[in-house]
Amino acid sequence: MKTIQPPKFESVYGPVSSWRYGRSLGIDPIGTVSTCSFNCVYCQLGEIERQTRDRAIYVPTDRILQDLEAFAPWDVDVITLSGSGEPTLALNLGELLTRVATRTDRPTLVLTNATLLTDPQVRAELARADRVSIKLDAVSSKRMQGVDRPVGNLDFNTLWSGIEQFRAQYSGQLGIQTMLLSPWDAETRAEYIRRMRSLGPDEIQLNTPTRPKPLTRQFDGRGNHTPPSDRPYPVQVFKQVSPNILHAFATEIQNATGISVRCAPV
Repeated sequence: MKTIQPPKFESVYGPVSSWRYGRSLGIDPIGTVSTCSFNCVYCQLGEIERQTRDRAIYVPTDRILQDLEAFAPWDVDVITLSGSGEPTLALNLGELLTRVATRTDRPTLVLTNATLLTDPQVRAELARADRVSIKLDAVSSKRMQGVDRPVGNLDFNTLWSGIEQFRAQYSGQLGIQTMLLSPWDAETRAEYIRRMRSLGPDEIQLNTPTRPKPLTRQFDGRGNHTPPSDRPYPVQVFKQVSPNILHAFATEIQNATGISVRCAPV
């Protein structure tokens, strides 16, 4: 089993105020080097330093549990596994979810890009979370390549197959989180709605890049919501989709599927 030992850093951070989840305490199972199977153009971590789909133990479970004790009695709405990259890359994900929930008696949430969900072991571990939020920024391989920039030759149909397999076995609360960098055309919106109707998530979250992208690796990107002008380092700022367009698409989805849709405050 491959183990990557990071230098000293804070594996537990926050709490962070989230428009989606309330008061959230963050757990970072990835460590000092940002590591992900995507390299999204809008990522609040900056350019991903290690791009991979290989799982490893990046931060030992006992280290995370030790750091967690400093936040007792965990007066938060949820404990979220996310941090410095894709949390399903952590080989100790299942153990973390079980032990964190047992120790804190708080609901657990994992934010994932779904790139590893074709793996039955990953699906089984992820299913231990009370809530799972899956990133879905595209409904075609071309758009996924342009926005999410996945590692290797991952195509959209493979990604979607993993999401469907996970949905079929997951009994917790499933959310779909979609980032809009620009308004979608009618054909793309219709295809997204068709897939959401088929998948049947509990909630859809429509987002637009409200956080800037650091030009160099910054740890506070894990939870920093301060305006770009207040950052002590250079950032890239993205044009946001207007609230009217977000809410119009939300209404279109909700009317067509009956699924609850929430929009980011812009």
